[in-house]
Amino acid sequence: MHTIAVVALDKVIPFDLSTPIEVFTRTRLPGNRPAYRVRVCATTPTVDAGAFTLQAPWGLDTLADADTIILPGCADPTAPIPHDVVHALKLAAANGTRIASICTGAFTLAATGLLDGLRATTHWLAADLLAERHPAIDVDPGVLYVDNGQFLTSAGAAAGLDLCLHLIRRDHGSAVAADAARLSVMPLEREGGQAQFIVHDQPPAPRGSTLEPVLRWMADNAAKDLTLEDIAARAGMSTRTLNRRFREQTGTTPLQWLHRSRVREAQYLLEATDHPVDRIAARVGFGSPTAFRERFKRIVGTNPNAYRAAFHKG
Repeated sequence: MHTIAVVALDKVIPFDLSTPIEVFTRTRLPGNRPAYRVRVCATTPTVDAGAFTLQAPWGLDTLADADTIILPGCADPTAPIPHDVVHALKLAAANGTRIASICTGAFTLAATGLLDGLRATTHWLAADLLAERHPAIDVDPGVLYVDNGQFLTSAGAAAGLDLCLHLIRRDHGSAVAADAARLSVMPLEREGGQAQFIVHDQPPAPRGSTLEPVLRWMADNAAKDLTLEDIAARAGMSTRTLNRRFREQTGTTPLQWLHRSRVREAQYLLEATDHPVDRIAARVGFGSPTAFRERFKRIVGTNPNAYRAAFHKG
């Protein structure tokens, strides 16, 4: 069973700590089998979590046996990271262990040097500080999470949920991740490149839900040959305004969002049916199997046949 080690440092943010515990312990495989074993680790038996004191059942030696390590954020990102934590993380990384951070947990991961030369993110309020303290890291404050393969980072609050669901999808496919998302009352469609909600000095008029009707319509009609003009007409706005609103509210373009929706449906069909790949391509709305294969590999990171071999439930 895949072991998740969650590292709790003093002043750990309770929300960041509880997110991976809740998401991964509730994830189930077919037959109601647990997908993950979760262990909370610390340098000392008790951890100051602000509003309460946490008793950690496991020590840092558990990191050596973990498949994935999660680093929650801490209230003070400038606090020194204990040397034994840095050492344990470096050893785990050298053994190929996957390490992911939530919110200001990126500062813990950055202290190891493992993010040097890589793109990473954190809560937008702490992004400038992360870039200042670790100039070798390419800090992107405008995304929900960044996946570098072995090392992943996420923004604050709900972005930790997005990251956990992304890891589940990587490990077990979209159907298992969708079940986990439903248990967490979270949408599975929030991609890592989606923009964080950043509070500007003079915030624009709130319009967080203005695209909801057209997004729902696009998802329901994704198999049709939709053009940008079709989507704009449905939304009742010009194509230029539609593109701007999409960038503001989803971090992507209408057609890119549509392609991702189609690919997500294709993932489900590859997992749950024996339909030929070409049939699935047509069913989800791609004009040609070649275009489908290229888009699928660009978004998922592998080709449809390899994905089916890894995640088919038959």
